Amino acid sequence: MNKVILMGRLTRSPEVRYSQGAEPVAVARYTLAVNRRFKRKDEPEADFIPCVALGKRGEFAEKYFRKGQLVGVIGRLQVRSWDKDGERRYATEVIIEEQHFAESKKDSGEGKAAKENGQAPADGFYPIDESVEDDDLPF
Repeated sequence: MNKVILMGRLTRSPEVRYSQGAEPVAVARYTLAVNRRFKRKDEPEADFIPCVALGKRGEFAEKYFRKGQLVGVIGRLQVRSWDKDGERRYATEVIIEEQHFAESKKDSGEGKAAKENGQAPADGFYPIDESVEDDDLPF
C-alpha cells in the first residue's frame, strides 16, 4: 500500500508548467512545510515535502493555492531517478490524488487584510464582525 496524508503550509505559490504533446497536461509543483510532532535539539521544526499535482488538480492548485495557506493532501509517494553528469540522482515526491483547503479565508488572514484595507475579499463578501448583535441588524 502506498498512501500519504499530509497537512501543512505552502512554502510558495504553486509553479505550473504544461507538458509537451497533442493534449498538454498541467503539472503543478509545490512544497508543503509539515510541522514535526516532536522536536529534538538542533533539529528543524518542519519537514519540507515536494508535491506534484497533475491535470485538473494542477490547474486547481494554480488557481486557488497561495503561499502560506494551510492545505491537506492525499497522494502516493514516488521516487524518480535520472543520470546527470554521470551521477545517479534521485527525487522523492508526493503525487497528489486529493487536495483540500484546511482553513477558511478568515483564518488564513486574507479576509482580515482585505477588511483592514477597506476592500471586499475576492469572493465579494465581507467577513462578519463577531461583535455585531442580532438587535443591531436592520432586518
